[in-house]
Amino acid sequence: MSKYLVTGGAGYIGSVVTAHLLAAGHTVTVLDDLSTGHRAGVPEGAEFVEGRVQDAARRLDSSYDAVLHFAAFSQVGQSVADPEPYWRNNVGGTAELLAAMRDAGVRTLVFSSTAATYGEPSAVPVTEAAPTAPTSPYGATKLAVDHMIGGECAAHGLAAVSLRYFNVAGAYGPYGERHTPESHLIPLVLQVALGERAAVAVYGQDYPTPDGTCVRDYLHVADLAEAHLLALSAARDGEHLICNLGNGSGFSVREVIETARKVTGHPIPAVPAARREGDPAVLVASAARAREVLGWRPSRPDLEDIVADAWAFARGAAGAGER
Repeated sequence: MSKYLVTGGAGYIGSVVTAHLLAAGHTVTVLDDLSTGHRAGVPEGAEFVEGRVQDAARRLDSSYDAVLHFAAFSQVGQSVADPEPYWRNNVGGTAELLAAMRDAGVRTLVFSSTAATYGEPSAVPVTEAAPTAPTSPYGATKLAVDHMIGGECAAHGLAAVSLRYFNVAGAYGPYGERHTPESHLIPLVLQVALGERAAVAVYGQDYPTPDGTCVRDYLHVADLAEAHLLALSAARDGEHLICNLGNGSGFSVREVIETARKVTGHPIPAVPAARREGDPAVLVASAARAREVLGWRPSRPDLEDIVADAWAFARGAAGAGER
C-alpha cells in the first residue's frame, strides 16, 4: 500500500477522497489550515497536520508516494470581490508545493481543478479541447496552476493528473458540504427544508432550456473520489493528463428543487430572481476521456440518490449542531 499527502483534506471533497484512500488500505496525512475545512471532517485513521499548503515542505519526504492537492479558495463571487488571496493561496501556494515535492523526490500529483477554467462554453458537452477562458479570478487561478503543473511535468518529469470537476454534490456518510457562506444549489435548497432559510432563489427563468432555468451536470462526490484513486494509477512520468469529470447529463434548477421536495417532503418555496452575470444556460461535461484513460464511470448518476445522500448528511449535521 502507498502513503499520500492530502492538502485540504479537511474540506468537502478532500475528506471524501481521504476516506476512500483509507478504505483502500493506504496511509494518509491530511494538511489543512482549517480556514474553510473542518477538523471533524478529517476521517479517523488519517494523520492530521494543521497548516497551510505552503507548509508542505516541512511534511514531505521521500516516504510519500504522491500528493493529492485540494487546498484552494473556491468561492467564485468572493474571488471577484477580493482576488488577491486567491492568487496568493491557489497559485503561490501550489508553486511552493511543487518545489517541496521536487526537493523531497515525490513525483506524482493529482490536482483538484475545475470546469471554471472553461468560462462560458461555446458548445456542450464540454470536452478538454474546449477553449479555456475563465470568467472569474478563481477560474483563472486554477487555469494558471494547470499551466504551472504542465511546465513541471515537462521540465522535471512530474507525473500529474488534473481533474476538472463540474458540479459536485451529495455526501459520503459523515462527510458532506459545510461551506460558509454556502453558494451551491443543493445544500441551499436543503437549508430551506431544514428551516434555516425561508426560500431558495431561482436566478433566471427565461434561459433557452426546457423549463427556462439553468441546466447543470451534477456528480456524486463518491464517484468523484473514485476518479482520484484511478488517477493515481494513470499518472505517467513527464505527462500532464487533464480529464473532465461529470455525469454527462444535466438537471435544471427546477428539477433539483422538485427532487428535493420529493426527497425531503418539504414544499421548499422558490422565488424568482434576476439572472446572474456569467451564468451559462447549460453546462454539461463530456467525461469520455476519463472513461477511456482512467477507466472511470460514475455509478451514482441518479439525481434523487445524490439529493438523498446530501439530505441525510444535512439532517445529521443539523442535529449535531454542526451547521
